[in-house]
Amino acid sequence: MAEPLFLKPVFHEKIWGGRKLSESFGYDLPDGDIGECWAISGHKNGTSIVENGTFSGQKLDQLWTNHPELFGNPKGSVFPLLTKILDAEDSLSVQVHPDNDYAMKHEGELGKTECWYVIDAEPDSYLIYGHNAKTKEELDQMIDSGDWDHLLTKVPVKSGDFFYVPSGTVHALNKGILVLETQQSSDTTYRLYDYDRVDKTTGKMRELHLEQSKDTITVPYKRPQLDIETVEKNGNKYTTFVQPPLSPYFAVYKWEINNSDDFKHEVGSYTLISVLSGEGQITIDNKDYSLSKGQHLIVPATVNSWKLSGNLNIIASESGEK
Repeated sequence: MAEPLFLKPVFHEKIWGGRKLSESFGYDLPDGDIGECWAISGHKNGTSIVENGTFSGQKLDQLWTNHPELFGNPKGSVFPLLTKILDAEDSLSVQVHPDNDYAMKHEGELGKTECWYVIDAEPDSYLIYGHNAKTKEELDQMIDSGDWDHLLTKVPVKSGDFFYVPSGTVHALNKGILVLETQQSSDTTYRLYDYDRVDKTTGKMRELHLEQSKDTITVPYKRPQLDIETVEKNGNKYTTFVQPPLSPYFAVYKWEINNSDDFKHEVGSYTLISVLSGEGQITIDNKDYSLSKGQHLIVPATVNSWKLSGNLNIIASESGEK
């Protein structure tokens, strides 16, 4: 089967969400404050459905189980990645994610290493990214006393920035930021601080997970040193943000396509593609498929080579697990 898998997004309402996913990408959103577009997902809490071709109407998790050849006959039992677009109309909780061992033991699923490509950021926007505690004892004391001003590290952010967020990293998107997130397929989040907000649906403050956070936060924090590289080829720009071994679970790229170019898979590889802007096409076996802003697709391992053409800004990713 040599054809792309175009996927239908799943949307999630969040206390911090808004309506920008409709304004920016033209998505037909359900009512409410929509914070997350699960664009490419095999997770049980929001599974993508194929919209075209041979497997139209089938769920991504079903394809992973029933047609492993599409993904290079992988060893893992679940589709390993999750691509989201997040609209932080308000600030997200300050949080941390566990690694695989802790998450599997306590939550029964993968851990959560993730990364963000900043699509848009309002002036003076910032992230919570890391912390200042030097020891586990100091971390626990600052959490117990609520000394957030001294504990948390704020980092200014602008459109086009990229952040790698390994499990164990204290982090939060703050208000006015729109990102594409590539992550392990996990929905486990431990909230450390939530600004004492009250959920308008329940009338209560959301649950915090202080003990789990203390268990999983990396101390001391050391900011990842990325080796971001951009090359030009045939009038196009290709940026590598992260890849193994620094990022063991995924490689993430930005492709700025202005002229047609050819692509090839290594044996067993498949590629996740999200179109952030522009229009163009992907050509597989001499058949053209239109691409436009807001579309998400997988080029399966059964496709050895393909061509992209048009004017496209794309975030692409590959699994680090074979």
